[in-house]
Amino acid sequence: MNNEEFIFVTGATGFLGARLVRELLDRHPQATLALLIRDKPGQSGRQRADLLVPPAERQRVQVFSGDVSQPDCGLDAAARQRLAGETTRVIHCAATVRFDHSLDEARSINVEGTRRVLDFAAAAPRLRSLAYVGTAYVAGDRTGLVRESELVVGQSYRNTYEKSKAEAEALVRSRLGSIPGVILRPSIIVGDSRTGVTSSFKMLYWPLKIYARRLWRTVPGFPDAVLDIVPVDFVAASVARLLFDDTALGTTVHLCAGPRGSATIQQIARRAAEYFHVPEPRYVDPGLFFGALRPLLFLFLWGRKRRVLRDGRAYRDYFSMRMQFETANSERLLEPAGLSPPPVLDYLDRLFNYCVESDWGRKPVSAQ
Repeated sequence: MNNEEFIFVTGATGFLGARLVRELLDRHPQATLALLIRDKPGQSGRQRADLLVPPAERQRVQVFSGDVSQPDCGLDAAARQRLAGETTRVIHCAATVRFDHSLDEARSINVEGTRRVLDFAAAAPRLRSLAYVGTAYVAGDRTGLVRESELVVGQSYRNTYEKSKAEAEALVRSRLGSIPGVILRPSIIVGDSRTGVTSSFKMLYWPLKIYARRLWRTVPGFPDAVLDIVPVDFVAASVARLLFDDTALGTTVHLCAGPRGSATIQQIARRAAEYFHVPEPRYVDPGLFFGALRPLLFLFLWGRKRRVLRDGRAYRDYFSMRMQFETANSERLLEPAGLSPPPVLDYLDRLFNYCVESDWGRKPVSAQ
């Protein structure tokens, strides 16, 4: 890589984005990063960036206050023109991952934000590549093997996150003829496979916490439901690698554990039961649970257990999935570089260790 690389990154303050920034700084010591970061009340984009960029690297990082949900990504004309003139690579990570947004809210960020980033990329005369970070769950409620080449095959979606991300990916696909890009689809991203470190205790972590604390034992799902989980270190390294791989352009790549490395709900629960010294869960058909048992339980339970019932609804469909993600492009493009996702069960205990040490994110843990 020459020393003229100028990489524009959205979503840098997110769980994956923050790790990706460090990965890019380490892998490409001559590159300059331009981070688009929203100002928050009492905290500028620059101040937010300083929390994730080591002091020794800050001279290589430019910060632009902006927001993909705003016209022109919230950039003024001068900043946009300068950025477009210098940018050689774009990584679009910014998205809302909330399941409870209305469809309009989700689209305003995930679809329209993607449209604005694509428009920016199209106006960058030195652009060499764009990496769009989507999600494997654009597959919606499909079953069986989901291929990397497929997007819309008549599936329904579990929530507005999945639907809006599918629409955003369709938009990216429609522009790949004129923009050199690659579509990357990670599955459920968890902590570092070597240390267990995470800054996000959502998805897998929420049901794991209530189970480990003996707040809830009943799983409205099937023991053979598949959970495809990938560690953040693998995903960040893969994005950073594929951004610079010309043979990846025009393709869609599942950054997933795939059939070789994923695990079932029962396998993960048994490991958790051993680790946290709790009884194995009871499995209940999700149709029966949500159709009959949950309404009854909601009448009689109060306090923490009622909150579990309420908050757990967002995860209902992820306990009954029976689909796997093809990883042919991932294996072809990444394995020669020594990148492959470790099997979920190989590092699960490290995730558990960090949960305990950090009290599920409530207290700091010394560097490992």
